[in-house]
Amino acid sequence: MAKKAKARRAYDEDFKREAVQMLQDGYSAKSVAERLGISCPSTIRRWKSQQLADAGPMASAMDSRLKELEIELRRVERERDVLKKALIIFGRDE
Repeated sequence: MAKKAKARRAYDEDFKREAVQMLQDGYSAKSVAERLGISCPSTIRRWKSQQLADAGPMASAMDSRLKELEIELRRVERERDVLKKALIIFGRDE
């Protein structure tokens, strides 16, 4: 018995932009895919790459800067957490 070909879902450009915006807002590709009913998170990452390519070099530069800032934010949050723990520890001695 032959397998039936699975029908591919077509997404309009507005839907793709909204999905990519969610990705840029900090949601993971997996969570965006689950929320929107998309079977493969890599689809959203591909849409993001296509939008960046279409937008030109300025968008790529902004995306790179955004990634740098997210890395910096995670580092600062880790430092903050260590300082909070240190305050608790040193506060006990008083």
